[in-house]
Amino acid sequence: MVGSVWRALGTGAVLAAGAAAYATWVEPRLFVLRRVDVPCLPAGALPLRILHLSDLHLVPRQRMKRDWVAGLAALRPDLVIDTGDNLADPEAVPALLESFDGLLGVPGAFVLGSNDYFGPRPRNPLRYFDDSHPKPVRTGPAEPGQHGPGPDVANDPRRLPTQDLVHGLTSRGWVDLTNARTRLEVAGVRLELVGVDDPHLRYDDYPSVAGPAATDADLTIGVTHAPYQRVLDAMSADGARLLIAGHTHGGQLQVPFYGALVTNCDLDTGRVAGLSRWWPGAGHAPSRTAPGDAAWLHVSAGLGGNPYTPFRFCCRPEATLLTLLPRS
Repeated sequence: MVGSVWRALGTGAVLAAGAAAYATWVEPRLFVLRRVDVPCLPAGALPLRILHLSDLHLVPRQRMKRDWVAGLAALRPDLVIDTGDNLADPEAVPALLESFDGLLGVPGAFVLGSNDYFGPRPRNPLRYFDDSHPKPVRTGPAEPGQHGPGPDVANDPRRLPTQDLVHGLTSRGWVDLTNARTRLEVAGVRLELVGVDDPHLRYDDYPSVAGPAATDADLTIGVTHAPYQRVLDAMSADGARLLIAGHTHGGQLQVPFYGALVTNCDLDTGRVAGLSRWWPGAGHAPSRTAPGDAAWLHVSAGLGGNPYTPFRFCCRPEATLLTLLPRS
């Protein structure tokens, strides 16, 4: 009897060690391209292919990730949307731009996340269950064209070269959607894009760009790094019918047959990654209860994570090719 107990404990310890090693060293490198159809265009519109990138959390030494991202240019998407948290090292901007090089000739747009402003630091993983911990929040409204923190936190030693990142992307033609609204025509589809700065740090200023969706656009797309309900509610209330976000990492560690435990924001775990529906006041209501005019919400599980908590389990790092189709 005692021997059986010890054998069971030993087997459990071996399995736990194996799972920990897999979650640390294997799955974080199992990059996957997901393909998702979204029926959100008007009748008669041509399909539009959007490559959604998010949460690279890049460190220059991550050559496997850099090469995999560079290879996505072979998809030849019509539009690239990057939902932020690109950096995990102050020296990562050149490596990121090199990885994006083949995509920077494609129309693109981006918003920023907290890890485009501040570098990572060691943290207790249990803090992901509590979103109330202090953050370097801007005090007062943003100045026109201002990204991220104001002067009160601009000298934080963890500050990353945000302006180098922004310049590197905009100089190649990508649109900065930081608290901004713009119009693009891509592959014959007239798009209106509206974005906000990172809601996780409360840098978002949606009221400065709020307004009804353009009636002469085929689609209004709302873009945010962190999918906080206040932002999703406001964008969908204004008529955005596709919402694109990142930040959650898909929960990073998912329980088989259950799913994610956390989203690192106030989004419910049922929408932690992938395609779902959203409408003003949706809260935690399931997508199956959505009204007919609800927006589509795509949340990327992202391509990386904080280097101090690099684990992934049942949640492979991903990029997504969204194919927008006419509504049925």
